[in-house]
Amino acid sequence: MCVEGLRQLRARRSDERGGQFRPGPRRVLLLYPSPYRAAMSSLGFQWIHSVLSDAGFAVERAVLPDDPDAWRGPLVSIETETPVSHFPVIGVSVAYELELAGLLRCLELSGIPALREDRNEGHPRILAGGPLTFSNPLPLSPFVDAMLLGEAEEQVVPAMDAALTEDDWLSVLEGLPGGLVPSRREGLVPVAKASDALLPARSRIVSPHAELSNMVLIEGERGCHRQCTFCVMRRSTNGGMRLVDPDRLLELVPDYAPRVGLVGAAISDHPKLVPLLARLVEAGKGLGISSLRADRVALKPDIARLLREGGYSTLTVASDAASQRLRREIAKGTVERHLLRCAELAHEHRYRVLKVYMMVGVPGETDADIDELVAFTRELASIHPVALGIAPFVPKFATPLIDAGFAGQKLVEHRLKRLRRGLKGAADVRATSARWAWVEAVLAQGGPAEGLALREAVLAGGRFADYKRAFAGTPALSRLERAA
Repeated sequence: MCVEGLRQLRARRSDERGGQFRPGPRRVLLLYPSPYRAAMSSLGFQWIHSVLSDAGFAVERAVLPDDPDAWRGPLVSIETETPVSHFPVIGVSVAYELELAGLLRCLELSGIPALREDRNEGHPRILAGGPLTFSNPLPLSPFVDAMLLGEAEEQVVPAMDAALTEDDWLSVLEGLPGGLVPSRREGLVPVAKASDALLPARSRIVSPHAELSNMVLIEGERGCHRQCTFCVMRRSTNGGMRLVDPDRLLELVPDYAPRVGLVGAAISDHPKLVPLLARLVEAGKGLGISSLRADRVALKPDIARLLREGGYSTLTVASDAASQRLRREIAKGTVERHLLRCAELAHEHRYRVLKVYMMVGVPGETDADIDELVAFTRELASIHPVALGIAPFVPKFATPLIDAGFAGQKLVEHRLKRLRRGLKGAADVRATSARWAWVEAVLAQGGPAEGLALREAVLAGGRFADYKRAFAGTPALSRLERAA
């Protein structure tokens, strides 16, 4: 047994507030294939935990250890330290493509064969869901028995019931909206949509060790009415936003939560966001918010003021493309005056820094677009300190840019080098890896074959060179190379 890992697990468990575990005969495990700090900042993971707990299941959690290589002994649950392999049913929440490697490590540490075909009735039944199911979960197919695609809160209870009690539980899963059984069907099924009556999703467990420390998460709206061509969430389950009334949100905020995180793909477009933030600040709550739109912040400056009063030190917005031309082409509504106004507001309210998220390698991008970004970022930095958070563009399933191709590691690295050189001494440039973006792009285009290739790479050590060898000749890589 991993003594240090267990000591850490117990310390984290003792520091949690909310979500008291209730033992019972209907035991299931929820597994998150990333470390604790990410798991407990995942609203979807926490929400399904609450839904199942309220339905009478004895729900336990397990996560990928912070250092999987140092873990000794079986992976165990947080609540009772039961080995993961002892649970009859495991529900896995996968947020994005690179977490598939974490799932394989969790199964390895649990002594559970990764491949579905290598498991038998003595092994747990494995059901997967999560944000990845809105785009392309097919690389997950070789490793799970079934999936719930889309909004799973209405399906997860009958699905778990069937997995616990029915011999032919896969037939039950097939009959549920969003239910997919990879061994019986190739391809995808339509994603499920939850009833509006179940909104909002919210978390109960608050932890100082989460990425969003001591913060309860609550959904202010679901879906997005915007049509950014690169974004998976443009594929909303009802074609637009589903709003949650502020009074309802405030009723659900627990007293024990010092901070409240408002979550939603387009939360800053909520028409009542400003009064909602004001009421939370008046109640003495710290604030967090996802997906700030620069145009909303510019048009409603009280958002920046209230977030600062709620403890924000970084004002974070998204530009998403290097130039105004590219923003128009990807249907991003942000223009330069919005970002300039955000810089002014960051200065006015004494934020530490204005952080601007964007992508490089967007289809049609040239060095001239990068040079425009350099010049404009310098203009922003003359108003207030700026940090650029940059991710290479990855074409995703269910978006108009799925066939756009990946710009390539060399080109992305060239653009990042040009950007850093142009902004040296003027702004901080923080970029994610072009190499791992390539891995993500292959998986985003892939299917079961790419999932099996990923397993080869993980077994070989999980280095980038291992992925490069394993993906050679796969259908997804061939498509990406043709598109490029």
